[in-house]
Amino acid sequence: MDKRTLYDEFDRLEEDTQGLVRKLVEMKQTMSKLIETNVNLEMENKHLRERLIEIEERQLELSSTKQELSKSRMNLEKIYEEGFHVCNIYYGSRRENDEECAFCLDVIYGERNK
Repeated sequence: MDKRTLYDEFDRLEEDTQGLVRKLVEMKQTMSKLIETNVNLEMENKHLRERLIEIEERQLELSSTKQELSKSRMNLEKIYEEGFHVCNIYYGSRRENDEECAFCLDVIYGERNK
């Protein structure tokens, strides 16, 4: 092998090596982004699972609450949920913007807590 060929071979080998280094750097950057995305998704998934458990527990509480109400109180609750007052102060009037009324809630749920 003459000197010129040997030199050309070293140049080609150097270019190939630099190309591999560039590819490795790109792959490393891509892998870092994927790992970061994966960690973020795992955290979000964990928070969503916790929130789902909270919602399910709240629904269980609500369903058990409704089962504890007498039939007449369930009827009052239904009227209240349709947007009307059931308390003795505002009975029969429409609740503005479906805002909650402490008096109505006391009529529906009050004795259960006493």
